[in-house]
Amino acid sequence: MKQKDLLLIFVKHPEAGKTKTRLAAGIGQENALAIYQKLLDYTCSLARTIKADVQIWYGNQMPVTDLWSEAGFERYQQVGASLGDRMLHAFHTGFEQGYGRILIIGSDCATLTPEILNQGFLSLGQNQVVIGPARDGGYYLLGMRRLLKQLFYNKNWSTETVLSDTISDLQSANFSYHCLEQLSDVDTKDDLQGTFLEDFLASRPHPKNPEV
Repeated sequence: MKQKDLLLIFVKHPEAGKTKTRLAAGIGQENALAIYQKLLDYTCSLARTIKADVQIWYGNQMPVTDLWSEAGFERYQQVGASLGDRMLHAFHTGFEQGYGRILIIGSDCATLTPEILNQGFLSLGQNQVVIGPARDGGYYLLGMRRLLKQLFYNKNWSTETVLSDTISDLQSANFSYHCLEQLSDVDTKDDLQGTFLEDFLASRPHPKNPEV
């Protein structure tokens, strides 16, 4: 039966040399690929726990089968030139399908929990928007209960101004919003510290220095 809530997950099919390039600069391509595969497994396990429908949106080629298809999630190809365009298209698709509350996350947050995802959906009962602030100045989660297109325009995506610019948009339009706890995405070697991925990397037989 269709749920009223929808979780959108933006992913990339893991490819050596094309996935987590900033992380690879610190730990090597093979390790970075293994880390990303571990993050995909972790994100998939989170998605299985929540009471919401789940859609997977690929930023690169969609494989015939993978862990997401095996989990039974709907899969789509991202559409748009910028990250904002692609997120806008995914949200628009979800609202057109009749969902009432929609969250979007990526696949590279090692400290995201089911409790935070559930809190995100619950926050939309009292607020028009929910945001999960990231320590790098972006956000690891965005949610809304109706499409607010202006949140996806005029942003310097993947920079430290995304979160502040988004909040400015919300305040200017007098939209109610709630901020969840601050977390870090895994973009560099330093982001592995204090997460389960640190032990995972230490257990790998591959060299920890970047390949040359």
